[in-house]
Amino acid sequence: MLSSTLRGVLAVALCVLPLWCAPGHAQTAPAAGVQPRLFGYVDGAGMAHFASSALDSRYAPVLRAQHDEVGRVPGKTMVRSSLLTWLEFAPEVKAVQPWLRDAERATGVDLELLQAIIAVESGFKRDLVSPRGAVGLMQIMPDTADRYATKAERTARPVDERLRDPRSNIMAGARMLADLDRRLGGIDVALAAWNAGEGKVRRAGGKVPAIAETQAHVHLVLELYWALLQQRQHRQAKDMNLVPSDPLQPVALR
Repeated sequence: MLSSTLRGVLAVALCVLPLWCAPGHAQTAPAAGVQPRLFGYVDGAGMAHFASSALDSRYAPVLRAQHDEVGRVPGKTMVRSSLLTWLEFAPEVKAVQPWLRDAERATGVDLELLQAIIAVESGFKRDLVSPRGAVGLMQIMPDTADRYATKAERTARPVDERLRDPRSNIMAGARMLADLDRRLGGIDVALAAWNAGEGKVRRAGGKVPAIAETQAHVHLVLELYWALLQQRQHRQAKDMNLVPSDPLQPVALR
């Protein structure tokens, strides 16, 4: 199963990713030790907004570091923010949980990884269309959606309609990610291909290409994925009456 493999290599992938700036500053690398972060806020209507930089004073890091030590492992020194709570309890997030679970069962891709991609790509806005034409929760291009659809799915509905349907959008994205991971051999390069295109990954020797926006995107998705996995671990520990002192730290089962 892909999901068990992802958990085994995630910490390594996070440690070895080069540190680049967030999208929008693609030509300027940050000072040594500066990590790209995912920022966001929850507005008065209960809607979350995400960005790869603090666009204004409302935006705060989704993952808040306890210490600013250089060389930390992402996810290891993080504390819960209001946005992580939003990702657990918001109605628009809860609404897609059944389809995330269906996609996890069908493809082996962790629900938390799919959730992290959706948060970074669309902020759970199911009708979002990018300037390049990517559509829906997982921001999938129409030709990509057709490539990962079954013949019956392609025949039943036009691609734009499928992409605006959260269930179809999530399933197409999960199939694509599972396929990229299988063929490219790593979740970090699979996410890089998702963002920059498979051709650029292959031209980079099968590694995450030296494109600042892509480097930042991969890091942000993996860091949020790591935090969401730990959040699930904490919930499972509570169910077993094993509550860790730090909600986002791994639990030792005795």
